[in-house]
This record gives sequence, C-alpha cells and structure tokens, in this order.
Amino acid sequence: METDGTYESRDTRGGAVPRPAGPPTDGPSGAHPPTRHTAPAPPAGPRRTTGDPAPPTGAPRATAHPAPPAGLPQATAHPAPPRVPPRPAAAPAAQGGNLPGTPGIPAAPGTPGPRAVADPSGTTGTPGTPVPPAPVVAWLDAPRPRTAPGVWRYRYVAPRATAEARRLAPVTVVGLLIPLVVGLLLWSAWRRGVVPYQWIPLATFTPGDWWYAGGTSPRDWHGAEAHVVYDGVFFAGLLYAIARLGAWAELARHLLADRRPPARAALAAGAALIALTFVWPDAFPGVGWEPLPVVGPVLSLVVLLGGGYDVLASPFVVYTVYTVITAAVLWPFARLGEWRALGRDRLRARRNRTAASGAPAAPLDASVPVPASQWPELRAAGERAAADLLAAEAHAGRMNDVDCARVRRHLDERGRGAAGGRASAAETVLRHGAAAWAHPSGDRDLPTRVATHDLLVGQVRIGRCVAEDRNPAAYRGAGLALDPAVLGTSLLVVGPSGAGKTARVTRPVVESLTLQALTGGCAVVAVGAADAQLGPDDAYDVVVRPGDPASPYDLDLYAGLTDPDEAAALLAEGLVGDVENLDARRAATVLAQLIGPYRAVHGRFPSVPVLRELLEAGPGTLAALLDRLPADGSATMRRELEARIRQAGTAADAGPLLADRLALLDRPVFAEFFGADTGGVSPFSLKSVVHHPLRVRVRLPERGHEEASKLLARLLLAQFLAAARNTGSRTHFVCLVLDDATGTLTTGTVRSLQRLRPQNAGVVLGLRTLGEVPEALHGPLFGAVGCRVALSGITTWDGRGFAETWGKEWVETTEVAHHTVFADQPMTRFIHALRKKVTGKAVTTDAVTTRKVERERWSASELAHSVPPDHAVVSLTTVRGAHTPPVLVDLRG
Repeated sequence: METDGTYESRDTRGGAVPRPAGPPTDGPSGAHPPTRHTAPAPPAGPRRTTGDPAPPTGAPRATAHPAPPAGLPQATAHPAPPRVPPRPAAAPAAQGGNLPGTPGIPAAPGTPGPRAVADPSGTTGTPGTPVPPAPVVAWLDAPRPRTAPGVWRYRYVAPRATAEARRLAPVTVVGLLIPLVVGLLLWSAWRRGVVPYQWIPLATFTPGDWWYAGGTSPRDWHGAEAHVVYDGVFFAGLLYAIARLGAWAELARHLLADRRPPARAALAAGAALIALTFVWPDAFPGVGWEPLPVVGPVLSLVVLLGGGYDVLASPFVVYTVYTVITAAVLWPFARLGEWRALGRDRLRARRNRTAASGAPAAPLDASVPVPASQWPELRAAGERAAADLLAAEAHAGRMNDVDCARVRRHLDERGRGAAGGRASAAETVLRHGAAAWAHPSGDRDLPTRVATHDLLVGQVRIGRCVAEDRNPAAYRGAGLALDPAVLGTSLLVVGPSGAGKTARVTRPVVESLTLQALTGGCAVVAVGAADAQLGPDDAYDVVVRPGDPASPYDLDLYAGLTDPDEAAALLAEGLVGDVENLDARRAATVLAQLIGPYRAVHGRFPSVPVLRELLEAGPGTLAALLDRLPADGSATMRRELEARIRQAGTAADAGPLLADRLALLDRPVFAEFFGADTGGVSPFSLKSVVHHPLRVRVRLPERGHEEASKLLARLLLAQFLAAARNTGSRTHFVCLVLDDATGTLTTGTVRSLQRLRPQNAGVVLGLRTLGEVPEALHGPLFGAVGCRVALSGITTWDGRGFAETWGKEWVETTEVAHHTVFADQPMTRFIHALRKKVTGKAVTTDAVTTRKVERERWSASELAHSVPPDHAVVSLTTVRGAHTPPVLVDLRG
C-alpha cells in the first residue's frame, strides 16, 4: 500500500489541477504522465435546502473541501471527467523584495500559469530556443541570510549607515597622517644610516666573518645580501606599524562600505594595481620610480639560504618567488574587495543559466554551494533522478512557491526520520512530481493573494521599518515579517476601526497561514464577522456559518469531547466567562451535574434547547432523569444529579443565570445548529485542526446577535486552547485568529495563552481598544502575549499599557548651561560692554553636561499622537526567547 501519498489530491472534479501550472508530462528526466486519484468528494450541496440559492452561472471554481476527518460530515464520491485548465492570459506576477526593484516571490493570483512541456534538452517553448528560468527558480535561489527576529529575510541587505555615522572623525584623519609622516622620516633616517644603534641587531644575529672587524662593512657577498635583507625587514615592520597606527584597514572599509560587490571588487583591484607598480615598476611602461624594498630582500634571502647565486639560475625558483610575492601583495586587497564571494556568486549564476538553457553543467565545486533549485538534499542522498525531475519541473514553470515549500518540508521530515525515509520520498517524487504530497483539498495555491509571502521560511511581509533614529540600526529600512516562530508566542493587535487592523495585519497573517496549510505545515482557524475581510471561502476547507441555513457544517459546543467534566468546563468558560458575579468553576460544576447524567441516559450530550430546559427544570423534572439512569455503573452520575436536585430552586442556584446566557444561542436563527438532531450531520470540532492541516473559517453572525457572537468566539478560544494542549505527535503549527476578540478574554484563557509557546500553537487577537478587556486582565494579557502591535490612533489609556510593557532604556542626554562672564579688568569690561551693545547678548560661557538617563522607549503620549496614519509600533518575541525592541513600521511598505 502506498503510504507516501497521504496528502494526495482527493478532488474528483478537476479542481485539483495545479493553478499555476499544468500536470507533468512524459520526458527523459523521470517525468510522468498525469495521474488522477479518485477519492470521496465533498458534499454535493448544503445539508439544508431552505433558502439555499443556486450557484451562479459561470462560477470560476467550486470549493474543494478535503475528505473530512473524524468528527466532520462524511460524503459520497461522485466521479467526474478530468478537466484541462484554460490557457492563462499572463505569466504569474512577481512581488517586491526587500529593496526597490528587487524581484520577489512568484505567486499565482488566481490564474493558472503556463503549461510548459519538457523536451529532452530541458527547455520549454520552441525546440532549440533557450528560455529564461521560471520565477520560482530565482525565488528558490535567492539568498535568505540569518537576521534579527522579524526582519524580512528574502534578499535581505543590511541597511546602510546614515551619513553622520559614516563620516570619519577628525581624530581618525589626523591619526592617519601623523604615523605616515613619522614613518617617512624614520625611513629617510634609516637610509642615511643615522638611526642610533642601527647595525647592532644585524651584527648580533649574523656570523662575524661576514664583516670587517669593528663594524658591519661586508667582507663578501654574504654581508652585502644581509644588508639588503635587513633593510627589507625594517621596511616591512615600519609599514605594518604605520598601517596599524594609522587605521588603514578602517579607512579602506569606510570607503568601500557603501559600494556594491562589483564596484567594491573593482576599487580593490585598482588599489592592488597601484600597489604592484611600487613593487614591480619595471613591468609597467612609463613608471620610472625605484621599487620598494620588497622583491630585492626576498631574493637576497633566497640567495643566502641557497648558498650562492646559482639558485637564481633556476626559472622555477625565480617564478615561484615572484608568484608568492605577487600573491602576498594582492591578498589584503582581495579580502577588502571580497573577490572570492563575488566569484562564487558569479559561478552560481552561470550554473543557473546553464541549467536553464539545457547545456551540460560544469562539474560541481565543493566550495560552491549547490543552488536550492537543484535540490541539493536529494543529490546528497544519491537521488539524482528525483532531483533532476524537480529541477525540470521548476525550470519549466510547473511548480509554484507552495509546491516548492511543500516538497522541501516533506523531504526534510523524511530525512530526519528512518533510514529509508529519503529513498521513499524520492519514489513519491518520481511518481507525482510537483504534485507530491498535495493537500487533501487538491489546492496548490489560493484563489487570490493580497500580501507578499516567502513560504520557504514561512514569512509574510506586513510593512517596512521606518529609517529613523528611534528604530534600531538593524531594522531601519528593512522589511518586517511574521512567521510561526513569532506567532507561536501569540500576537495582540490594538487599534481603532479604520486603522488597518484587519486589512494590514490580520488578513496577511491569515493568508500566510492558509498558504502554509497547503504545504502541510500549519492549521488555521479564522474567526470573524460575516463581513470581515479574511479571504474568500474558496481559500478554506471548512466554512462554518452559524445561523445560515446554507452552511454545510455545524459547530460542536462540546469540542468533540467525551469527558463531561472537561466539556462542562469549556462550555462554562464560553457562557459565563464575562460575568463578574459568577465563577466559571461553579458554572462548570452545575453543567457537569446535568450533561454527565444526560449522556449516560441518551448516549450523547444535550442540545442547546434541552440543556436550557435542564438548567431551568425543577426537582420533579430532574427526578425523572434520575430514575432513567442505569442501576449499574452510574453511582457517580446519580450522586451528581442528586446534588443538582438539592440545589435547584435555591437562592445560590446558578442554573437560571446559565439558562439566561444559553438563551442567546436558543434562538430561531440557531434552531438547526449546535447539535440539533435535524440534519444527521456531525458538527465540526476544533480537535480536527490538531490532527490535520485544515483551513477553517468561522463566520459569526453579528447583526442582531452581537452577544451570541461574543459567546461563540469565547467558546472557540477556550476549545482551541484545550485542543492545542494535546500535542501528541503533531508537527504542524496550529493557530487561532480572532479578528475581533472583544469579550473573549477571561482569566482562564489569558492564563492558558502563556502555555501555548512550547506546544507549537499560537493565537492572534484583534482589539479596537483595551477597554474591551477587563482592566484586571490588562497586565496579564500583555505578559502572556509575546508580539504586540499598537496601531495609529490609539488612546493614551491604551498607550500606557504598551509603554509599561516595553519599559525603559538608557539614553545619553546633553545639557548646555550658559553662564555670564564677569570681567575684572577695566579694558575687558569695556570690550564686553561694547560687544553686548553690538550683538545684544551678554558674553557667556557654555557648560556642557553629558549623562545617561532612563527614558521610556515609547511613551503613552507618543503612541497616541506621534504614530503617523497607516503606521504601527511593533515588538516581536520568538518561541526561543529572542525579542525585538518596539520599532515603528510603515504598514504600506
């Protein structure tokens, strides 16, 4: 049985055809004919027909839901003939990178990409005509250096320093000139032989028979060559001292810091050429100065070590010495110009062009990394056929960024698994090509995209950090991005209506998570009002619309649990979490005393009308339920129900209050929802997202049912926090997005938020103001979430919470005090008086005081009045504990 196709397409209506590319075709690189898999299809229609409108004519596509896991409605398979996608009108657009003009990520905004057919040469289009590689190839091979948390890594370039920071200090310029002048004077004195004790080291470390007695006048060629070597050693030491004292390396780095790699290499090459003219002046026509003592001392040293001038008769020795001297002169310039890195990049680009044109590739160099578009992990494991197939798919345009991220993720998982995991993965690649491990829905992209994504590292770009002094230098001008590493600490977004909470932050995050769900690395539950802009329904696998008769899915109030106590605790959190005079634990006890015995009698939990009737029932009705309990094995349930009968009707009875809260869901619009036995369809449970990479959208009915929507959102949050604790063998990230978290946060849920970090889960909370959260929870909420976003337009009361959370930092302040000068001498007083008459100012002296003080990073007043429109102040924290200071971000960038 095939086990590697767990997430293969189950779409039988043609919706699984990849949307930016067509299916693979036969080819020499292991390509394969298209394969259609038949599996259970989604329901043919909604479970209710009342008020269900007919689908519009010419609809672009039908939503392809996955085969429902346990707890989801089951459906019957309806086979359909395969469809061929229409020819696209244009190629996929490229999205922006980190700098203006930087190519971005290939995306498929709702239109299929070109169907390219691979020929034996590996090219597409007209035979024999090379074509440029697909955008996905450039996206795969783009550099993604390690950066600070939250920085957009795609083609990241460190921001340039400001002009003030780049300017050399005057002391640096003086320090460069003084050692140079002193060095020239010393070398002149050395050449004239007037340096005190100049020849004592030479006479000490050389044989005495090389010199005449009483001096260092040479007797023969040994002494003459020793003089040359001695001068060369002094010159080398003097040159090194001048370079270190004069900070020549710092000056060179300053001059080359703002240059691009080719310009930097060219300037370094020009400086190296000038240096060679001083070492080999005879090799350059028109140069008439004497050479520096570099070549002569080295040759003299070779003569002394070789025992005579006969050693210079060997061309091999002479040219080897010349080569070593030239390499030693060029080495510092090569390091400054980064010649090796530039050559490596040029070789990689040429190899990519060679692979795209179909020409034979050059042999791999161990020092040059293999481009990501060549799938080096497969080649390292010896699976060249699978690597060649994927490379051909990418170059032919039959893969998009979702396919690349999905295949790479599964290859990494197989590589970390058993010994034969990589070989099994290669077999799956050879059979299915770019469609390997496809999502159960068959989707390989979203219908539309509004944000910029880099799925290879799971980032979504939400803006650009403003280049101002308040932001750290590493963030100025860089893109700001969110990924599961920071969303795992949960995200709090606070901003008034119209500030961009949904459009600028929540929508891009939801879109990124749904894309990552298609790669198998994430499950997302997006909860918001029916009109919240969280993407089209086609972008989700499950769409729950409570109160809409056309909704194909219901919502399980009990989260698919079988334990009455746990189910009662979650339901109580949703019902009375915002009620101050009723403890959730007390409400959970009352609910457990009813739903436990009811389940023991009927085999299921009660629906909303039944549970409301039980909460309002008197002792007589409850006694009838007690009589129906089985005699054997129900002692605990009998004791619980007897306790409930004793409490019913008393002053401390919480049943009537719970019934009033439950009445919000016991309305005619919800009559066929929440476990109502009318359609025979199992309701959807949040437990499914823990086991499957599902994309779930919950549309809450707000108009006329605001309190019911808050109750449902609070219940969903409690159910998600409980389900996320069941990590098991889950490897994908799970996230709940509450577009409007008003009235959803309670003491219990805030306490549970902090526990999500080690469980590969997170929550995104959107608030218009912190006033929508009980004041006692403001501090715990800021401490529980690791990522905080303060949008423009918040009040000073909201800004105070952010300011206290971000704390203070040490800053250097300068104070200037002006003191009047009082002269003692008559002439001085006359001059001061005349100067005051002319300038109108008294003669003063300035007293400058510099000290370090603690100051708030962002004060409440600055957050309320200094953040421009469409901007936000953002701080991020990763699950490993790395954090960023608050940075000002332009959400339009």
